[in-house]
Amino acid sequence: MTALDRMLDPLSDCLDAEVARRIVALRIAPEIQARIQELADRCNEGQLTEAERAEYDGYVEGAEIVSLIKLKARRFLRDQGSD
Repeated sequence: MTALDRMLDPLSDCLDAEVARRIVALRIAPEIQARIQELADRCNEGQLTEAERAEYDGYVEGAEIVSLIKLKARRFLRDQGSD
């Protein structure tokens, strides 16, 4: 379990089945997904500016946090028999 995962552990105390289902259903907006893909392509080509690198890193970190929150919501639903 990562430090971030441990920090988010109390989130489960804030969930009910409806909120957990809504969290699991969250999707990245298409325009944000397109921007992430654009930055990823530029990163793979070694063409990111410093500002773009910071933006891309922010998206990557944000995606990790959202993924962990969604995982906690899925576990909550599983443990409640509501999945």
